[in-house]
Amino acid sequence: MITTKQRAYLRGLANGIDSIIQMGKGEVSENWLKTVSDALEARELVKITVLETCAYTPRELSDALCQLLECDAVQTIGRKIVLYRESKENKKIFLPK
Repeated sequence: MITTKQRAYLRGLANGIDSIIQMGKGEVSENWLKTVSDALEARELVKITVLETCAYTPRELSDALCQLLECDAVQTIGRKIVLYRESKENKKIFLPK
C-alpha cells in the first residue's frame, strides 16, 4: 500500500510516460494479465488506455487489476489507468518515505 505522498510522486512520474497497453472489447484473459504483469515487473509504472469498446469502465478495470496482480492504482483519469508495483528484480523507482 502506498501513501498519499508516494502516490503524488508517482503521478508526477506518470505524466512523462506513454500508454503501452490497451484494453479493448475483449475479456481480461490470462495472456493479457501476463502482459500487464510483465510490464509492471520491467517498468514498475505502467499506463493503460481503456478503449470506448471495453466492457469495463476504467475504474472497474483498475480495481480488478489491482486485486489480480497485487499492484497499486496510482490514478484513473478519463480512459487512462496508471498502475504501480515494486519490481522484485529490476527496481528503478525509489519512493519517498
